Amino acid sequence: MDSAEDSAARETEQFVLAEDAGSGVRVLVLNRPDKLNAFTTAMILHLLALLEAAVEDPAVRVIVLRANGRAFCAGGDLDEMISRATRDGVGRKNNVWQGIERIPLLLERSDKPMIAAVQGAARGAGVDLSLMCDIRIAAQSAEFAETYVNMGLVAGAGGSWFLPRVVGAARALEMFWTARTVQAEEAERIGLVSRVVPDDALEQTTLELARKIASQPVESVRFFRRAVYQGLTTSLYPHLDMISSHMSVLRDSPEHLGLLEKVRQRLGTSKA
Repeated sequence: MDSAEDSAARETEQFVLAEDAGSGVRVLVLNRPDKLNAFTTAMILHLLALLEAAVEDPAVRVIVLRANGRAFCAGGDLDEMISRATRDGVGRKNNVWQGIERIPLLLERSDKPMIAAVQGAARGAGVDLSLMCDIRIAAQSAEFAETYVNMGLVAGAGGSWFLPRVVGAARALEMFWTARTVQAEEAERIGLVSRVVPDDALEQTTLELARKIASQPVESVRFFRRAVYQGLTTSLYPHLDMISSHMSVLRDSPEHLGLLEKVRQRLGTSKA
């Protein structure tokens, strides 16, 4: 007979699902719709495990994060947050540092693009979870609110690092200090999301984008990701030095050589 721990583990696994969408696209699905996909520590650790598997799987070229139900993610589970209040400071820190903060650190080391499909409410750490992704596509129902200040806290999932880089320091501070809700249209205007689509088109639009990216030369896609993020934290000289190295390495890649040969054939030129 299964133990209570085994039953709880299986239940938690149902809260985050992994689906293969073909063409090298792995879809991870937040699946706790009755709780607006608010996450527990166990749920985050399961998401982390699925992300690690996707990052390590050579067949996966692009990762998509979406959610079932009417909300993307309402942030952390309030019941669990209340129970953590009884821990000491070290215990509370480790819960964050060894939990949700492992996700952006994993994704920073990954070369694989990740796209978030956001519908309904994304609040607190739910916003931060979307910010960990490279691109965000929003449904018209999407709304974003950094709600930590309402509890006298700070963004605990990397939001204070990601959000200023996406929308600028002033807009980020306004969102943090006021906890106001940013609707989908404004989110697109300020660059928080790449585009807004009807709710019933969100999944298809996101998968089409993911498959388009997955169809591109894989090493070129991954080197672009490195170049953009490293360029945000380096000056021009080392960036261009790095880019010249990237360009040199990519010229030896099978994908580049194959594409170059197609160009030669189209132009009727020889290799000489």
